[in-house]
Amino acid sequence: MKIIVTGSLGNISRPLATELVEKGHDVTVISSSSDRKSAIEALGAKAAIGTMEDIDFLTETFRGADIVYAMEALNEGVFFNHEIDFVQANIQIAENYKEAIKKSGVKHIIHLSSIGAHTNEGNGMLKFHYEAEKILNELPEDVSIKFMRPVGFYYNMYAFIPTIKAQNAIIQNYGGDEKEPWASPLDIASVIAEEMHQPFNGREIRYIASEEISPNDIAQTLGESIGNPDLQWITISDESFLSNLIKIGMNPETAKGFMEMNKARRGGVLYQDYDKNKPVLGKIKVKDFAEDFAKAYHN
Repeated sequence: MKIIVTGSLGNISRPLATELVEKGHDVTVISSSSDRKSAIEALGAKAAIGTMEDIDFLTETFRGADIVYAMEALNEGVFFNHEIDFVQANIQIAENYKEAIKKSGVKHIIHLSSIGAHTNEGNGMLKFHYEAEKILNELPEDVSIKFMRPVGFYYNMYAFIPTIKAQNAIIQNYGGDEKEPWASPLDIASVIAEEMHQPFNGREIRYIASEEISPNDIAQTLGESIGNPDLQWITISDESFLSNLIKIGMNPETAKGFMEMNKARRGGVLYQDYDKNKPVLGKIKVKDFAEDFAKAYHN
């Protein structure tokens, strides 16, 4: 099959493109950086250099594809850009995808959505996923879409490193012994590849998770991996958490979205639809990820 992969060589797109090439597919990876061209080709894929803001580029790249894997892939650096509205920028990318899909005639889409996409209320920055799904659902009925809704990515835990080093603790506005789901990008890529080989039937939703584990257990696991078995997870108020994010330079509106997203984790509000549609958990657990976390921490 001819498959288009967005997201350049990110944490999900790289292993996804690698698996698809190994299975003999004609894979094109979209990247905004020409510096990635040789690395993409080294995987055995083709490189299409352009941006998600360029509808004409997307249309031509999508044309003739059997499947397009579409994700909104803004660089994490935009969190600290006070000129960019993170939510609106992602919504615009979804609009661009919709137009490019219509113009190109592609009929099979796998869209990387997220936990929290079931609602536009109380989910903070994740509300753009609700809006993105809504936008893509405006496509004609003959376009089949599989909405993948992974839970929080393991690699988001790398953001804990600065406070662990500075204050010997993980500090968030949620915590405790209540389990919540997390996902490995490798498990996410595996599920997406699996879905590409299954029939497309209208509009479908699939949640993706690797392990359900509490914040306190995460602190213990990560602490042991870095040689700090007494590492604690400390819960602070929403106001203090928001203030801390703004102090380190995050766009205040984006920081508010982060705070509200984490607030929704308390009491399982964020996971209400996930709990009704629980997936089979993936293979890679937090203990496995902790090995990579320890390398990053010590380097």
